Amino acid sequence: MTLRFSDVCIDARDVRALASWWAAVLGWPAEDTDDGDVVLRSPEGAPDWLFLEVPEDKTGKNRIHFDLTPDDQQAEVDRVLGLGARHVDVGQGDESWVVLADPEGNEFCILSAQD
Repeated sequence: MTLRFSDVCIDARDVRALASWWAAVLGWPAEDTDDGDVVLRSPEGAPDWLFLEVPEDKTGKNRIHFDLTPDDQQAEVDRVLGLGARHVDVGQGDESWVVLADPEGNEFCILSAQD
């Protein structure tokens, strides 16, 4: 069996806005696809992120989320909040990671910096 992990597919009401937001967060280039979707091209070895338009808003907590590891956790939390993320309480309690949500409400974590 041969499979290659090629894309993370993300549903969005506004694919261009959400893809542009994540492009600013990650520093990855965004490209329109022939289907009207938007893809973020990841660095070598990581899957691309494909934003797919859907008619409905997100409801409920994500079943899968992204964990992002920074060099400086507080600096990245501040930067991403400045781009429009918001703090989210998903029942995490007092932990070393920070749970945030993107402009469409998708939760993700910024972990502690690793040495």
